[in-house]
Amino acid sequence: MSKLPGYIGPIAFGLKMGVILPGMSIVDKVFEKLSECRRDGFLDDGDIVCITESVVARAQNNYVTIDEIAAEIRQKLNLAPDAKVGVVFPIASRNRFAMILKGIALAVPQGEVIVQFSFPRDEVGNQVISPDYSCGEEFLVPSSLDGPEFIHPITGVNYVKLYHDIIREAGARATIFLGNNPARIADYRPDGVIAADIHGRHETQKAILEQGCPCIRLDEICTSGRVYSEWGLLGSNMSSGDRVKLAPREGQAVVEQLQERLHRELQVKAEVLIYGDGAYRDPSSGIYELADPQPVFASTSGLKRFREGVKYKYLADYYYHCGKSKEEIERILESSLRPDNFSADSIEKEGTTPRRMEDVLASLADLVSGSADAGTPVVVIKGF
Repeated sequence: MSKLPGYIGPIAFGLKMGVILPGMSIVDKVFEKLSECRRDGFLDDGDIVCITESVVARAQNNYVTIDEIAAEIRQKLNLAPDAKVGVVFPIASRNRFAMILKGIALAVPQGEVIVQFSFPRDEVGNQVISPDYSCGEEFLVPSSLDGPEFIHPITGVNYVKLYHDIIREAGARATIFLGNNPARIADYRPDGVIAADIHGRHETQKAILEQGCPCIRLDEICTSGRVYSEWGLLGSNMSSGDRVKLAPREGQAVVEQLQERLHRELQVKAEVLIYGDGAYRDPSSGIYELADPQPVFASTSGLKRFREGVKYKYLADYYYHCGKSKEEIERILESSLRPDNFSADSIEKEGTTPRRMEDVLASLADLVSGSADAGTPVVVIKGF
């Protein structure tokens, strides 16, 4: 398989890595498996090696406790144990946010946590309340937390009640309301606020600061210390016990070390990236998969560009109606038409919106690996 036959286009396949544990060298483990691929003819120049962020972070032992999260929040927002802290626009997720919320509540064990959900959905498309029930209201305080209108249609979880119970179990009082204007949190006079959204976090923080409330973002928590990530708590996941697994740290060094070793020891010129959630929206549930700050946490330099192309089907129709034969059309498409022959707004590129190469690759890798649920946390993409 050193060279794909001409009739095969891009392909991607997962590699079974076995269990990756804290303290292992992720570069060594991935290199060992890629050496097998090279030996068996499955790794070549131009290939792209994609590693899911979860195994990188696990190998780095990049775990933080909720007590550490609580202590940092108290310090950064200067909170007393009986303070009031606001949490604006969290996503509705047991894996992504429930443990973070517990850490926030532990920061004010004799105080109050005020959670402001966006509605009817959170930032990534999870339903918080039935769109029919919300009736387009701009601001809604639920009178009951047990109603069927709060049940997530896919998971069956009532996230409003779940978050309420998490706060209460930590000892704090819980106040939860629904509103799409982040400035409304100021009405509750919090001592500090956490902008908990992912993609709109900078705008959310700005709106809250303009109300005179101290405010920090999730990516400003856990960025230094015993363990850390450049992404802070963004991209983190629930782990065992009272721990949260952060996103990988110093991912750029990881991808560059692996790329250099592949070149030096296997004579393979490959690109490498660390991927998280793919960037796609599920058409059935309406859930936008990207709960990470971006699809790629780190990538080698060859991937930092846009992927463009010509509109193949348009050109096939065009040359057919010009009287060209099948063989003539194929010869023209193969030998003379290149994306850089046309301007970005030319009809030949109509419908081929340029996209960041690394985002497309990460989304493909995430689909292949099933977020590593298939036991294949490394994906090789060929012919791209």
